[in-house]
Amino acid sequence: MAEIVYILCALTSLVCAWLLFSGYRKTRNRFLFWSCACFVCFAATNILLFIDLVMIPTKDLSILRNAINLAGLLMLLYGMIWDTI
Repeated sequence: MAEIVYILCALTSLVCAWLLFSGYRKTRNRFLFWSCACFVCFAATNILLFIDLVMIPTKDLSILRNAINLAGLLMLLYGMIWDTI
């Protein structure tokens, strides 16, 4: 059951990123771009979570997952601070 949740979370993040990017293409609002980049990182984290816990349970990918999450949040923070002024 947990495997389905990991996949659904990754798909949800990808759909959100796609919707944000399509909104960015129409309006050229840069905050939508940074939000899209953040959700791409969230999707990558969810895919790595599935790989880490289901496909390769002997490997620990938590540091990589947390680094990608941090990168996504930093992109969103950059967009909030510098591109909305």
